[in-house]
Amino acid sequence: MSPRALLLVNHHSRQGQTRCLEAIHCLETLGFHVIEQSTEHPQNLGETIHHYRDDVDLVIVGGGDGTLNAAVDAIVDTQLPLGILPMGTANDLARTLGIPASIPEACKLIAAGNLRRIDLGCVNNKYFFNVASLGLSVKITQRLTKEVKRRWGIFAYAATALRVIWESRPFSAEICMNGQSILVKTVQIAIGNGRYYGGGMAVVHDATIDDQRLDLYSMEIEHWWQILLLLPAMRQGRHIHWSNVRALHGQEIEIYTRKPRPINTDGEITTYTPASFRVIPRAIAVFVPPA
Repeated sequence: MSPRALLLVNHHSRQGQTRCLEAIHCLETLGFHVIEQSTEHPQNLGETIHHYRDDVDLVIVGGGDGTLNAAVDAIVDTQLPLGILPMGTANDLARTLGIPASIPEACKLIAAGNLRRIDLGCVNNKYFFNVASLGLSVKITQRLTKEVKRRWGIFAYAATALRVIWESRPFSAEICMNGQSILVKTVQIAIGNGRYYGGGMAVVHDATIDDQRLDLYSMEIEHWWQILLLLPAMRQGRHIHWSNVRALHGQEIEIYTRKPRPINTDGEITTYTPASFRVIPRAIAVFVPPA
């Protein structure tokens, strides 16, 4: 009997409209029975997954990190295996898991059937795959419109980041973890579950998505130009060794600010401080390349 796959494609993702038919053809050639339910509103993905939960054997999501984030709550609830077809701008989760950018190759990977259970982060009861952050990254998210990402692709992150960095101002926060309370003045706090975020930057050089920990860094600089010096190290996650970057890790973290500040999870603003973070070990199963 052919495996039944629910294929969800975000037509607003950078490659969604053009790659959907290619994905269906590849999956059917590989022996899948495909139920395709494309959407222009990612917030509806959870409802669709719940509707088909008893009619399919797996869920395949075509889109970027924001699309995957919109589906994650339903994946946790149903415990259906997750296949990923990278069709977004950054595709940081796919990069973390080693999933190829080629749609035919990503489909073959799903057909090979190699599953790996991965952790999820959770902030204020909202799950995330990659990173939750406040500060600079939120402002970048607010500036990155769909039109900009569609037109400029991965380069949109760099151009927008440079503009936001120039305008950056520190804010005060309290970080509580491992029985400690730490007061900081920072331009960005990022809490990572996976390794990559923001178009290929690494939270920490040795982070994995199944290490059952959250990795935090706080960028405590005084002048905007200091961020530019950090950027090359951030590509490899080596910025944590710099004197003006605080690095911590644990399973539970709380962050407080004087006034509510928005929090970005996997590229979407979903909650505000005060924020309670925790790691959910081995939360879902994802199709990945062989070890």
